Amino acid sequence: MKKSKIFIVNLLLAAMFLTSCQEDDFAEYYTDPATIAETTVEKQYAGFLQSNKDDIMPSYSKYFVTGRPTLMIYTQSRGFENSIGRFVPGDAPVDPIYNRFYATLFQFREMERIFDNLSPEEQNEYRIFMITGKIYLYDYTQKMVDLFGDIPFTEAGKISQNEGDYQSSYASFDTAEDLYNLMISELKSIAQELNSISLTTAVKDYFTVQDFINGGDIEVWKRYCNSLRIRLLTRASSNSAFASVAQSEIQEILENPSAYPIVESNEDNIQIESLGEGMGIEANFQSTFVEGDGWNSNVASKAMIDHMVENTDPRLRCIFQPGSEAGEDEYLGLDPTMAQSAQSALINSGTVSIFNNWTFKNNRNFPGVLISSANVNFYLAEFYLATNDVLAREHYEKGIRESINFYYSARELAINFDDSPEIASLEASEIDNYIAGENIAWSSGLNNDGKIQLLARQKWLHNNMVEMFENWSEVRRLNSPEFEFVNDNSSGQSIPPTRFLYPSAERTFNAENYSTVSSEDNLDSKIFWDID
Repeated sequence: MKKSKIFIVNLLLAAMFLTSCQEDDFAEYYTDPATIAETTVEKQYAGFLQSNKDDIMPSYSKYFVTGRPTLMIYTQSRGFENSIGRFVPGDAPVDPIYNRFYATLFQFREMERIFDNLSPEEQNEYRIFMITGKIYLYDYTQKMVDLFGDIPFTEAGKISQNEGDYQSSYASFDTAEDLYNLMISELKSIAQELNSISLTTAVKDYFTVQDFINGGDIEVWKRYCNSLRIRLLTRASSNSAFASVAQSEIQEILENPSAYPIVESNEDNIQIESLGEGMGIEANFQSTFVEGDGWNSNVASKAMIDHMVENTDPRLRCIFQPGSEAGEDEYLGLDPTMAQSAQSALINSGTVSIFNNWTFKNNRNFPGVLISSANVNFYLAEFYLATNDVLAREHYEKGIRESINFYYSARELAINFDDSPEIASLEASEIDNYIAGENIAWSSGLNNDGKIQLLARQKWLHNNMVEMFENWSEVRRLNSPEFEFVNDNSSGQSIPPTRFLYPSAERTFNAENYSTVSSEDNLDSKIFWDID
C-alpha cells in the first residue's frame, strides 16, 4: 500500500508543527475553521478534509449507527435478525451522514469564500486547494445523491456568503441528474487542469502538510480524479441520457493514460491511512463489533458465506472466522429466511461465523477506502464487455486478484491479535484456482447478462461492508446479486428500500424547498441510474 510511504513523509513534515500526535493535538492542528475568527485557505482545507473522516475511516457512526441497521442488511453483507422495521432507515442512522455531509459542504463553502477574497495572483497560487477539494467533495456528494436522489447543493452551505441570514440560506434541491452532469463536467476540467498546474515552494509545503489523504502528491490526485470520473460515468451509464457521454469519456481516459492516469493496482488505492490508536485518524471497527456485541453486529450472512465456501474463495478465512462453538474451518452464515426466534437461538449457540477479529475488530490500522483498484478494474471489465471480451476478462480477473490481495494486505496491518485465529498464508495458486472455478471463470457467463452477474457478484464480495455505500449502489444498479428476504408485513416497508428518506429536520426547516421533492420522498423511489 504505497501511500504509507507518503504518510511517513507527511508526518515528518507535520512534526515540525506538532510536538505530539495525540487526538487532542490532531484536533488542535486541524482546527474546525468554523470555530475560529480568522482562517486561511490551507487551514480551511485541512478542516474541510477532516470534517468527513468518520464517513471514510472505519468508525462507530459509519458502521454501527448507519451501516449495521441499513446498508449492510440491504446488501446482506452481514447476517441480521428479522426484526420489525428493519427495512425503514429512520432518522437515527440517516441523520449523522446527512448532517456530516452538510457540515463538510459548509467547510468547503467557507474555503470558497476565503479564496474568492484573495487577489488574482493569490488565487492562482492557491488554486490546488480548491480543485483537489472539489474532487474530495464530489466523491462525497455522489454518495449522498446515490442515497437520497435530489439534494440541496449548489446553493447550500452559504450562510457566510449570505451574511448569517438563515432564512435566505435555506437551499433549493438540485436534481440528481443535474448534479451528476455537474460533477462529470467539472471533474473532466479538473483532470485537465491538474496536468498543467504548478505550485510555489511555499504552497507545495502547505499542501503536503495539510493534505492527509494523498500527502500532497498531485499524481495521486490525478488518479483519484480520473477513477472517480469512471465511477460516476459507469453508474450513470445505464440511463440513456448519459450512455453516450459515458462511453466517449471513459474511452478518452483509457486511450490517454499519461494525461488521465487511474488507479490500476492496490499500490494506487485512494485511501486514508490509519495513524494508529490515539493518533486522531484511526480505524475503529472495535466500537461496532464490541460495543455493538449485543446487537450481533459482526454476524456473517448466509448468502456470502455459502458462496465463498462453495467456490473455495481465498478471502473466506481472511474476512470471516468460525463461531466460538463451531469446529475448525466450519463456516455458517445466518439465514435471513428463518424466524427471528430461530435466528436468535442459532446466534446464541455460537456456531454462526463472524467477521474476522484480526482483520477487522482488533485492526486499528485498517485504511479508510475511497477508491479501490478492484472496483476500478470491475468498472473497466463492464466497459469492455460489449466491444472487447479479452480485455473485459483481463480486468475482471485482475479485479478479483486485487480484491483478494487487498484483504490480506489489510490484515497484515493489524498489531492486536486478541480473539483471532491464525490463518494459512495466501498462496498464488489459490487465486488461480478460484478464478478458474466453475462458477467464477469468465467463460461461465454464457452471454453478456451472465457476465454482468459475475461482475456484480465479485463487486458485492469485494465491497462487503468495507465499501458499503458503493455496495448498495451497485447492487441496485445491476439488480444483482438477488437476495432472499422475508417480508416485514408488520411495517409500512415490507421489502428493502431503494433510497433513503430525507431527515425530518430537512422536511421541517426547509419546508418550502422540500415541497418541490416531497412527492418523490418515499422508500420505493429510484435514483435516475437505477433502471430495471
